[in-house]
Amino acid sequence: MFTGIVQAVGEVADREQRADGLRLTIARVPFLDGLEPGDSVSLAGVCTTVVDIHPRDEAFGVDVVEATLARTTIGDWRVGDAVNLEPALRAGDPLGGHFVQGHVDGVGTVAAASWEGSSGSLEITLPGGIETVTVPQGSFAIDGVSLTVNRLAGAIARFAIIPYTWTHTTLGRLTPGARVNVEADLIGKYVARAVLPYSTPAEG
Repeated sequence: MFTGIVQAVGEVADREQRADGLRLTIARVPFLDGLEPGDSVSLAGVCTTVVDIHPRDEAFGVDVVEATLARTTIGDWRVGDAVNLEPALRAGDPLGGHFVQGHVDGVGTVAAASWEGSSGSLEITLPGGIETVTVPQGSFAIDGVSLTVNRLAGAIARFAIIPYTWTHTTLGRLTPGARVNVEADLIGKYVARAVLPYSTPAEG
C-alpha cells in the first residue's frame, strides 16, 4: 500500500529483456538504506518487489512480468528515463495523500499539459471506463502521484498541479500524447462493485 506522495525521482539505469518479462535496475534512490529484498516500491504508480540491491550504485532491481507490461507503461521505459518512486507505507507513517494500491487500472494519454500563473494543469484521457468510478474532487493517481480530480468531462479528467508537485515529480515533464499509469480511487472501485448487482436491469 502507498499514499501517492512521491519520495524521489529515480532513473532507469538498466533494462534487461528476459523470456518472462523484464529486469529493471532503478538508480538515484535516496531511501536505499531502508530497503531489503522483498520490499515493495512504487515505480510510477506500479507496485513492484525489490529483488536485489546495489548500494554502490544507489540502485535496486525489480522483475516485471508480462501481465504488468501489458497493463502499464513500463514496456515503454528506456535507460535514462525518469521514474517517480515511493516506498511502501509503514504502520505509523503519515497518510499525506490517499490509499494507493499500486495496482494500475490502465494507461491514460495526456490530452493537454500547461503551466499557467502559479499552477500546472493536466488533462488525461482515461482508459477503459475508468471515468465511471471517478468523481470530481475525488482522489486519483497519475504515475504514482496522488491528485484531486478538478473536472471530469466524459473520459477526460482535469487535474490542477501545485508547483512543488510539478517540479518534484515527473508530471512537469509530461507533454500531449504521453502515456501515463492511472489508478482510480480504491473506494470508488469498491462502491461500484458493491452496487453492480443492483444496477443491472432484471430480465423478464
